Amino acid sequence: MIRQYVERALRAARYDKLDDGTFYGEVPPLRGVLATGKNLEACRDELAEVVEEWVLIRVAKGLRVPRLGKVSVRVGSTR
Repeated sequence: MIRQYVERALRAARYDKLDDGTFYGEVPPLRGVLATGKNLEACRDELAEVVEEWVLIRVAKGLRVPRLGKVSVRVGSTR
């Protein structure tokens, strides 16, 4: 489930090349999710890790994880 969420988040990502030649990426629907890298591939890899960690932290704290398209992560009791 998290893998699908990360893949969907990366499809929603926006990237920019910075003046120093590095890349910046963010996932606008996910507040605070951003990454940088020496090249686009490194930035994308880092962004994938940031998204996964962001989801895991939100789940651990019992916070809602926003739906991305048809992909969602449920937070709460499994009773």
